[in-house]
Amino acid sequence: MASVKESLWDPVAGFGVTFRTMFRKVFTEQYPFDKKPTAPRFHGRHQLNRWPDGLEKCIGCELCAWACPADAIYVEGADNTVDSAGGSARYSPGERYGSVYQINYLRCILCGLCIEACPTRALTMTNEYELADRSRESLIYEKKDLLAPLLPGMQEPPHEMLLGTTDKDYYRGLTGAAVPAEGGAEQ
Repeated sequence: MASVKESLWDPVAGFGVTFRTMFRKVFTEQYPFDKKPTAPRFHGRHQLNRWPDGLEKCIGCELCAWACPADAIYVEGADNTVDSAGGSARYSPGERYGSVYQINYLRCILCGLCIEACPTRALTMTNEYELADRSRESLIYEKKDLLAPLLPGMQEPPHEMLLGTTDKDYYRGLTGAAVPAEGGAEQ
C-alpha cells in the first residue's frame, strides 16, 4: 500500500515546479536583432592566417586534416616554384604551401584539434558562429573563404619573402633589419 506521503504530497511537490515558473516573467531572446557577444575562447569558424607581409602561414603539411576526428578538412600541399629568371612564386615562407584547403562544415564538430595540430599557427578559430545555410555546397569552405583578408601594408602572394632572409626568420618573428649575421647570437 502506498503511504499518505506518496499519494498526497508527491503530486503536489511535482507540480510545485510548474506553479513556481508559471507566474514568472517570460524572457525572450531577440537573437537575430540582438546578438550577444561570445566568450573570448569560443570555437567558431576557422581562419587561415597570414604573415605581416601577406604570405600565407599554411605550409601544406596536412597535420590539421590528420588531427580532425570528423574528417572534415582536406588539404593538398604544393611546392613553392622557382621560375627560369631566378624569381619564385612564393605563397608561404616554407618550401610548401596549401594549394587546396577545404573545410566541410557539415562534418566539422568545432572541437579545435586542428588548431592544436598546426605547427605554424596558420589555422585559428574565430568567434563567428552563424554557419547555417540553405545549400550543402555553400557549407564547404574553400581556401579563398578561409584566408584572412589583406591588411594595409600586406602584398598579395605570390612574392618573395619580405620579413627576413630565410624561412627561419619568419618563424622567429625576425624582420629584415633585426636578422642576426650567420654564426651570430640567436635570440
